[in-house]
Amino acid sequence: MPGKLYHHIFLPGPTRTQNFTNPRRGGLSARIPDRDRQGHSDHLRERLGGAWHEAGEKQAVAYANRQGVYVEFAGEPGFDLAVQSLEAISSGIRLQNVRTEGESDAQRTLATVYIPHAKRGHFLKKIQAYATELTKTNKPKHKKLINGVSDIRLAVLESFWRPEDRTLIPVDAPQWIETWLGNDRDEVIVRFEALSESLDLELRDGVLRFPERSVKLIRANRAQLEELVERSDDIAEFRPAREVATFYIELENKDQLDSVQEFLGRCSFDDDKDVAVCLLDTGVNNGHPLLLPVLADEDLHTVREEWQIDDHDGHGTLMAGTAAYGDLLVPLSSQHAIRVSHCLESAKILPRPPAQNLKHLWGHLTLQGISRAEIQAPQRKRIVCLAITAKDDRDRGRPSSWSAALDEAASGYDDDIRRLFVVSAGNVDDPDHWRNYPHDNLTNEVHDPGQAWNALTAGAWTEKTNIVDPDLADYVPIAPSGGLSPYSTTSATWPARKWPIKPDVVLEGGNVARGPNDSVLDSDDLKLLSTNRDLQVAHFAPFWATSAAAAEAARMAAQIQVEYPDIWPETVRALIVHSADWTGVMKQQFLRNESKQEYARLLRVCGYGVPNLGRALYCASNSLTLISEATLQPFDKRDSGYVTRDMHLYALPWPADVLTGLGEVPVTMRITLSYFVEPSPGEIGWENRYRYASHALRFDINGPGESQDEFVSRVNAQARDDGTHPGTTGSGENWTIGEARNVGSIHSDIWRGRAADLASSNMIAIYPAVGWWRERPHLGRWDKSCRYALIVSIQTPDEEIDIYTPVAIQIGILTPIVIEVPHL
Repeated sequence: MPGKLYHHIFLPGPTRTQNFTNPRRGGLSARIPDRDRQGHSDHLRERLGGAWHEAGEKQAVAYANRQGVYVEFAGEPGFDLAVQSLEAISSGIRLQNVRTEGESDAQRTLATVYIPHAKRGHFLKKIQAYATELTKTNKPKHKKLINGVSDIRLAVLESFWRPEDRTLIPVDAPQWIETWLGNDRDEVIVRFEALSESLDLELRDGVLRFPERSVKLIRANRAQLEELVERSDDIAEFRPAREVATFYIELENKDQLDSVQEFLGRCSFDDDKDVAVCLLDTGVNNGHPLLLPVLADEDLHTVREEWQIDDHDGHGTLMAGTAAYGDLLVPLSSQHAIRVSHCLESAKILPRPPAQNLKHLWGHLTLQGISRAEIQAPQRKRIVCLAITAKDDRDRGRPSSWSAALDEAASGYDDDIRRLFVVSAGNVDDPDHWRNYPHDNLTNEVHDPGQAWNALTAGAWTEKTNIVDPDLADYVPIAPSGGLSPYSTTSATWPARKWPIKPDVVLEGGNVARGPNDSVLDSDDLKLLSTNRDLQVAHFAPFWATSAAAAEAARMAAQIQVEYPDIWPETVRALIVHSADWTGVMKQQFLRNESKQEYARLLRVCGYGVPNLGRALYCASNSLTLISEATLQPFDKRDSGYVTRDMHLYALPWPADVLTGLGEVPVTMRITLSYFVEPSPGEIGWENRYRYASHALRFDINGPGESQDEFVSRVNAQARDDGTHPGTTGSGENWTIGEARNVGSIHSDIWRGRAADLASSNMIAIYPAVGWWRERPHLGRWDKSCRYALIVSIQTPDEEIDIYTPVAIQIGILTPIVIEVPHL
């Protein structure tokens, strides 16, 4: 970074908080088919009666204690189903899940609904009213609901199976299955456990709880799952449990102990380490000389005592070396002094062989691992690093029990403690896919739980292109220097407007070599270097892929937390994303033109690019970074119902005179908004009131010459209830990304334009968009407040132009402190 370096400037908070009510309710119009009123009502009455008759026959003897039945409502292909009208909480009628089948115009919606016996006439009354009564506008009552339903039938096992692939339903051989229950109350969980035990089903210990959902892991075949559906009133969904992708590292003895000792001689370690990277992995062998100073014995944990605390695999010790020092090749190749101000913690969440291939409720084990570390050292600020993923291409960005558990723990839903998770994106590890680089990276999806909204998900890029092995003289690196790593998965195939941008950022993950006859090889020359678990074999071992990238990202997060000890986890994540940029090679690879559509595609492949620790930590004199950490109440209750409430308005202390004087000179502004959502992961469509996220936030700026009153009025008028507001101004073309940024729980965009125009664009609005806190008011979260971190930076191309000092003086920093930067 050029010139003098300074700390970022923290704002005291928003200039103004005011009521904000979105005037545009209802979103897009529903697509409802026209019907012959009498014929359609007769058809649905017959189908509903048949479902109740079939249910009565099944339950007459064997399941007389059942309190209700599950009924499936099917929509018309190509049209919408009014799923929100299928639930009546006060009557005990519960929407258990929503799914779709078919493609494009032939797609239809199916909803599974639990109906108590005592309310069996609920929908029959609605059908009768539709057939015989009119509204004040002279339309059939309940038209939207009834016209949208094409069929009604008794639910079967397939009605509860979440993946579209029905071949995954176990047949005769039992498999581990996630059972999602329709409530998180203790009595529901106890009732299900008792029923499962009576059916001789194997149950895993532990339970995950979410708003209106809980998850238990059972081992069952098809017949047993069908019996559960017949006998339980609490089933919402079944999902297959996930295989965990573990890594088997080739150990290599190529470095000597004297190199370790020489390196340690250049290292200094803080005595009071108040920031930790908590590694959830295969354990760590902290007897390594490089790990002894940063990982104490009392910080070695295991979820289950029989697994012990040592690293049975090697992956956890590799993670530890990188989380402490980064790629060891860099410091070993220099003579720089190294300061390490954070420590490590290890929580073992993987069993040792032969139990390593068993399926587990990974969300529960992950949370248990964190709990062990927090109990041991509750005072620490910690970065939780998870580089174990499940290979599964069925999610396509949708939350799983694992990813939702991370989101819930990050949000502080249970204990009001926010946590930063750094998660690996998962790897492309098939040589056939490497041969088709980078095309096949676009079709290999980020692995579970990398889709977690609140996590910082690390993908991989690479600068490693130097092959020195003489046996590989005919080999060349597959990825160019500065390009996406062949190992990195992406979210390019996920629905663009629905699920988060993943990965969030990319860090070094190594490269792959291509040789004669299209052979491929993951050469050690193209990998990172880290610590070996077996000192009798070697002190160093090769490390690569998104695990290495995640460890590097966790180290960066810890360094930021050390430099700014009081900032929130939301802010640490924001600074990493805010500091990131795409390399020229990435743009050549994935950016066909400068359109917003192409940048949205680039985001789904490379995230926001490569983070820069120097930019995350400091400002140069010709750049300015402002940070605000604030709390806002998104929703409120009024006479008209539950509505959006607060908007924060910032009048930024812009260096207006300097910018105006620059006139036509091009400048850059970047805005990043980071917050954590509370998840509601049950598969009930994630639409309308059944959204996954508790809330959403958006940002907007005023255009040149736009007054505060005009700006506030425009923001109110443009906000959309479905949360897809692009957040652009009258000069929207100045934004690089635009609408595509408004997914997930971190939003970042870059504004480029004339300095004179930016001089008067000095107001930022932060306002809420819809979420389940408002749409599901009976859960009692509608009046909660949320935290957010806002980062705004501007940069001029001329290093001699000082925009930092004028703003520092406005804020009250009369003498900015110049930072002496250590080796990073």
